Amino acid sequence: MKTLDDLLAEGVAGRRVLVRADLNVPLDGETITDDGRVRASLPTLSRLAEAGARVVVAAHLGRPKGAPEAKYSLAPVAARLGELLGRPVALATDVVGDSAKATVASLADGGVALLENVRFDPRETSKDATERAALAAEFAALADAFVSDGFGVVHRKQASVYEVATQLPAYAGGLVLDEVEVLRKLTGDPARPYVVALGGSKVSDKLAVIESLLPKVDAILVGGGMCFTFLAAEGLGVGDSLLEADMIDTCKRLLAEHPDKILLPADVVIADEFSAEANTHTVLVATIREGWKGLDVGPITVERYSEVIAGAGTVFWNGPMGVFELAPFADGTRGVARAIVDSSAFSVVGGGDSAAAVRLLGLPEDGFSHISTGGGASLEFLEGKDLPGVSVLEG
Repeated sequence: MKTLDDLLAEGVAGRRVLVRADLNVPLDGETITDDGRVRASLPTLSRLAEAGARVVVAAHLGRPKGAPEAKYSLAPVAARLGELLGRPVALATDVVGDSAKATVASLADGGVALLENVRFDPRETSKDATERAALAAEFAALADAFVSDGFGVVHRKQASVYEVATQLPAYAGGLVLDEVEVLRKLTGDPARPYVVALGGSKVSDKLAVIESLLPKVDAILVGGGMCFTFLAAEGLGVGDSLLEADMIDTCKRLLAEHPDKILLPADVVIADEFSAEANTHTVLVATIREGWKGLDVGPITVERYSEVIAGAGTVFWNGPMGVFELAPFADGTRGVARAIVDSSAFSVVGGGDSAAAVRLLGLPEDGFSHISTGGGASLEFLEGKDLPGVSVLEG
């Protein structure tokens, strides 16, 4: 696999370098509420610009339906990227059209341009490889080399991730290299005990990674909405909590097969509505009231999970323990995250909501060994799945 270092050694001054970055940030209107992914893209972009490359950035935002939508424009991202890079970032108003061509043509050495949201072109995510390849050819016409630096999308076979790497000299960016190196530590011979803290809303979303991890880890600490399906599998009532009834039998099987590895909450915070102003109570899991819903794990659970984490050699955390965005239901996520920070374990935060929680709750980012930028990609890597955007670089 050729890397950014290899490209820089070849010399990039005056060359057009297309960088696939992951700039899919949360927005409140036009305000970026968490710029973590923008910051993660800076090292590769800065190195290329400082070496005199003409940097062309491709990225997506949200899930537009293959056509321009104002709410998914990368304009706020271009502005923030320019602030953080300390140099202007020109935004093309289309993906590979006249504006993109003119914007790239006007770049000086060390200049940076951002193409408009690649998902505004339906070919980007097309199921038809021929359509994706046609778009990739238009991307390739804008550049002399390609750098894959958006780890959050390498599990997608999409034009700006996969096909373009077959049409240009392709290199792995520093972010992708770091992510793969860290995750290989988890799939290789991790320091024991190996503990996974797993949250999120649905068991069905995490079933594949649970099945894959159970034979390899020493403990899985279950939180988030998914814990209520496990609790129901133990015969407990869960009130109006999130419940996947069709997954109860699966959870029963997992608990029967791995009774000593799957740890469930002992207490939860329940509320009479999904609101920061809701009435709340902390109750043991056997006493969840009808008409009430569980929205966080409780303090006894945090203490128990923290004890397990304190003795761990490796910790992987993916998914919040509760609805951390609302203050009454943030303590579970904050407590488990704090335990990871305080531990001496090699710790990896699996991107997505977990990474957002670290920043929103004011936890020290350097308290974790690694914070991934790709939740879905990191989970698929741990499941043992092929990541097309990585394999194409290795091929």
